[in-house]
Amino acid sequence: MNIFRMVGDLLHLVSILILLFKIRRTKNCMGISLKTQELYALVFVTRYLDLFYNFLSLYNTLMKIFYLLATFGIIYLMRFKYKASYDKEHDNFRVLFLIAPCAVLALLINQELTFFEVLWTFSVYLEAVAILPQLFLLQRTGEAENMTADYMFCLGMYRTFYIVNWGYRYYYEGTNSFG
Repeated sequence: MNIFRMVGDLLHLVSILILLFKIRRTKNCMGISLKTQELYALVFVTRYLDLFYNFLSLYNTLMKIFYLLATFGIIYLMRFKYKASYDKEHDNFRVLFLIAPCAVLALLINQELTFFEVLWTFSVYLEAVAILPQLFLLQRTGEAENMTADYMFCLGMYRTFYIVNWGYRYYYEGTNSFG
């Protein structure tokens, strides 16, 4: 594993921990898009189905399990524990406009037309746009708490480091596998 992927993974981990800390500390989920969290859950479920049949490393397995559990934990907190503070009125982005094109693209543009490869490709496309409901929520409300902004900054930096990771792997490892 190269340094860019490791830093990207750590930034992703920190972003989720910031969000969990924000929700638990403030005892609310104001300013957080449930739709974005549900899209991330869909990303992780479709990407990490290989947990059941493909062991790469303990690190990889633990990170996948953390992402799944933490994301579903955030959704639980938003849907049930702090439901009263969820801003459903402003979090009204039509996620079908993101999911449908990503599904079509995954069917048309993939490395290999197999069930798991199409799901993995779908997850890559969807992850690229999953933050949009959060951005639209912030635009509609016109404000972001510091911790929400920190969460989004870490997510953006995670994606930046992963892009560099892909370039590094393509150039130095001669692979086009972007996992």
